[in-house]
Amino acid sequence: MEFLVPFRHPWVLLGLLLPAALLIWIWSGRGQRLFLPFDHGRATRGKVLSTLLRSAESLPALILTLVVLLLAGPQRWDEPQAKKVLTNIEFCVDVSGSMTASFGPGNRYDASMIAINDFLNFREGDAFGLTFFGNSVLHWVPLTTDVSAFRCAPPFMRPGNIPSWFGGTEIGKALQACRKVLTSREEGDRMIILISDGFSSDLNGNRGDEIVRDLIADNVTVYGVHVAGGSIPAPIVDITSKTGGAVFSPGDVEGLAYVFQRIDEMQETRIEKTSSEAIDDYGPWTLAAMALLAGTLLASFGLRYNPW
Repeated sequence: MEFLVPFRHPWVLLGLLLPAALLIWIWSGRGQRLFLPFDHGRATRGKVLSTLLRSAESLPALILTLVVLLLAGPQRWDEPQAKKVLTNIEFCVDVSGSMTASFGPGNRYDASMIAINDFLNFREGDAFGLTFFGNSVLHWVPLTTDVSAFRCAPPFMRPGNIPSWFGGTEIGKALQACRKVLTSREEGDRMIILISDGFSSDLNGNRGDEIVRDLIADNVTVYGVHVAGGSIPAPIVDITSKTGGAVFSPGDVEGLAYVFQRIDEMQETRIEKTSSEAIDDYGPWTLAAMALLAGTLLASFGLRYNPW
């Protein structure tokens, strides 16, 4: 029904019956009649003049019609707007002892956090969360579009500063914890970026398959960054590929920066159009009413019935 002109108060349109009745009365020929005597003259019907007079007399009724329409609150359908679909991105960062190994000018942890902070600039408008894990899981930054907390995080969770019970690597536990964080948000896409350098024993057996099923069921895509030499653990490859993501193994700091750019390109921002909304549209109706009012004033100077 979007092709119809909407009104904020449609019940007011019942008032259109009054100008309609006036127009019917004017054009039915039952309006003003004036009989004049003519000596030895032949009176014509004056159809053209009669039409002009009735048209002029119809102007007030048309003005009343527009007044009723304005009181009803005319609206129009606005153009659908393009809206960016929010992506909820949870960074899952390994803080086990092996993350202190050299990587570029610093260590694996420092290089990862620098790359994460750079990645935030690529995805402006998305929501980000930060989770650290070892044998335990700590949600450091909740999902938020304010990324200032990310800038302050690196010094506090450096692997050398954390308790000893964080020292291991349990990727399965971390992924499940991040999945629960993402599912708490009903709006937007869901993505986990896993940054680790080791193998996780809690992905052995069928555990990896169970995690994949849970991630797929909740529409969570997992990307992996393996910041270590050697081959990427098979369970990580399996989880990322089955959830629609991928895993990368950067060899240096430049490669790590490129990996995050590549993830940004692979996980494209989705744009959707919102439904059109009705907005007030008084302008055309007001202009038409003013034009009819001007016509009525001009007609009153000569194009009218004389009462004699």
